Amino acid sequence: MSRSRSAAAPAATALPAPDALQARIESFARLDRVHAGSLIISVFGDAVLPRGARLWLGSLIQLLEPLGINERLVRTAVYRLVQDGWLVNQACGRRTDYMLTAAGRARFEEASRQIYAARAPRWDLHWRLLLVTGALSPRDRERLRRSLFWQGYGELPGGIFVHPSADVGATFEALQADGLGERRADLLPLRAERLPLRGTAPDRDLVRQAWNLEALAGDYAAFVARYAPLVAELEAHAPPAPAPAFLGRTLLIHDWRRLLLRDPQLPEELLPRDWPGERARHVCRRLYRLLLAPAEQHLDERLHLADGHVPVAANWLWQRFEPQEDECSLGAPRLA
Repeated sequence: MSRSRSAAAPAATALPAPDALQARIESFARLDRVHAGSLIISVFGDAVLPRGARLWLGSLIQLLEPLGINERLVRTAVYRLVQDGWLVNQACGRRTDYMLTAAGRARFEEASRQIYAARAPRWDLHWRLLLVTGALSPRDRERLRRSLFWQGYGELPGGIFVHPSADVGATFEALQADGLGERRADLLPLRAERLPLRGTAPDRDLVRQAWNLEALAGDYAAFVARYAPLVAELEAHAPPAPAPAFLGRTLLIHDWRRLLLRDPQLPEELLPRDWPGERARHVCRRLYRLLLAPAEQHLDERLHLADGHVPVAANWLWQRFEPQEDECSLGAPRLA
C-alpha cells in the first residue's frame, strides 16, 4: 500500500534531532508516495523480530505516524501482509496483536544474515541457476522476473536466472510468499561450477549480461551520500533523542534492505574497481551502532503488546553488524 501526499501526516518538525538526521526524517515524511507495506516489513525485521516478532497494532500506528504513515495506511498495509502470508493476527480483548507467520519469520531470519553482516559473504565459486522449463504466460514470466530480481538474481538469455550465492530453498519460499508457489514446477534449480578451461568465456561476461552494475553502483553511492553526513554529525555530537534515533534507524535499514535485495553479492574479483558497496556497508554499520541504544529506549516506551506487556529485546540484537569468529554474518536469530 502506498500513500499519496494528501494522506500523509505532517512532518515531525518538533522532534529533537541533529540537523542532518532531522532533515532525513522530514524528507521521507514529505514524499508523495511511500509503500507502507515495505516500510512495515522493515520495522518488523529490524525492531519487532528481536522482541518476539509480535506487537500491538496501535503501537505500530504510533511508531510510524511521524514518518507520514497514517492509521488508515497502516491498517490497509497490515491487512495485505496478512493476506500475503507475512503476518497473522491474534485478538486480546478489544485489541489485536500482529505477529510473523512461520514462513514470514523464516524469510526475516534468512534476510538478517545478509542485512546485518559485518562484511560481504565469501563466494564458494559455484553459480546458482534457475532454468525456466515450463511455458509461462507473459504476465507470469514478468512476475517471476520481478520477484527474482528483488532477491538479487540476474537474467540470462534463454530463461535462465543466475545468482552466485543464493539459498535456493529460501528463494522458493520467497516465491511462495509472492504468490508464485505454482511456478515452482516450472523451474529447475541447478548448482554449477566454473571449469577453468582456456579460451572459454570469463565470469565477467556472465556478470555483464545478468546485472546492471552501473545502476547498482549509483544506488550505493547515493546511499553513502545520504547517510555519511549523518555519521559525521552524530559522531561530533551527543547521541540523539530516542524518537528520532528510532526513525533514523528505521529509514536506514529500510533503504539498506532494499539495496541488498537487488545486490547479487558478487565476489570482489568480479566487481568493478572502487566498488562502493563496501563503503556503503561501513556507513550503514557505523550509523546503526550510533542509533541503536537510543532507538531501543524509544521502543521500550512505545512498543507494546495488546495486553500492555513490553517485550524485551533479545541479546543478539546488540551483535548486529559485528563479526563472530571471522564469519560474515551472525546467523539466524533463535526466538524463544
